[in-house]
Amino acid sequence: MIKYKSLEEIEKMREAALVVSRTLGEIAKIIKPGVTGLQIDKIAEEYIRDQGAIPAFLGQYDFPNTLCISPNAQIVHGIPSDKPFESGDVISVDCGAILDGYFGDHAYTFPIGDVKPEILDLLRVTKECLYIGIEATNTSNRISDIGFAIQQHAEKHGYGVVRELVGHGLGTELHEDPQVPNYGKRGRGKRIKNGLTIAIEPMINMGTEKIKQLPDGWTILTADGLPSAHFEHDVAVIDGKAEILSTFDYVEEVIGVL
Repeated sequence: MIKYKSLEEIEKMREAALVVSRTLGEIAKIIKPGVTGLQIDKIAEEYIRDQGAIPAFLGQYDFPNTLCISPNAQIVHGIPSDKPFESGDVISVDCGAILDGYFGDHAYTFPIGDVKPEILDLLRVTKECLYIGIEATNTSNRISDIGFAIQQHAEKHGYGVVRELVGHGLGTELHEDPQVPNYGKRGRGKRIKNGLTIAIEPMINMGTEKIKQLPDGWTILTADGLPSAHFEHDVAVIDGKAEILSTFDYVEEVIGVL
C-alpha cells in the first residue's frame, strides 16, 4: 500500500534528504586516488551523526556499513573496503540517513582522476536518465511511465538497464511501496498522485543489463564486467509534478557538473 505524505511530512523528508546531500558533498571533498572506501565510510558516519541524524544503512538488513560503495563494474550494495581508489575508477556512493523518523536516500557516481571519455559518457547519460524519470513523475502519468522514459533514453545510447534492482517508495521506512522500475511499458501500474514520495535511481550498465552477485551476499555487479553508473534522488509529487527533495549541488560545487 502506498503511503501518501502530507506537506508537513514532505518537509521532514526534505530535511532528511538534505542530510544525505551534504554528506555526499563532504565525500566529494576527499574522494580521490589513494583514498579507500573504509576511510570515506567512517567520515560519512561521523558527519551524519554530527547533523543529529542516524546512518540509515548501517545495520539495515544487517548491512555492515554506513555507505554502499560500488566501484566500476559493481552496480550497487558494494561493501566499503581498504582497497585504494585508482585514477580511472568510477565509484557509486549510495548514502542514507534518518532524521526525525524519516529517511533520506540518494546516490552519486564519482569519476576518480583521469576517466575514459566513454565511461564519462555513461555517467552523463545515467544522470540524464534520472532527470528524465523525474520529469515523467507527474499526475498525468502512471508509475511505469517513469521507467519507460528512463529505459528509452538509456537504450538509445546502447546501454543496458538493470531489471532486478529498482527505485522505491520512501518515508518512515527505507523501502515503501511502490516499486519504481527503470524500465517498462507506458500506462501500467498505479496512477501518480500528489503526496507520492519515491526514490528514483537509474542503474545503467555500459554493456549487458544482466547482473551477478558476489559471495558476500550484498555486492551486485555487471555480468560482463563492464562499468555501471547509479544516480538517485528523492522526490515528492506536489501540485501535480515532482519536486526534488535532495540535491547534487553540494557535490558539484566541489567536482563540477558532469
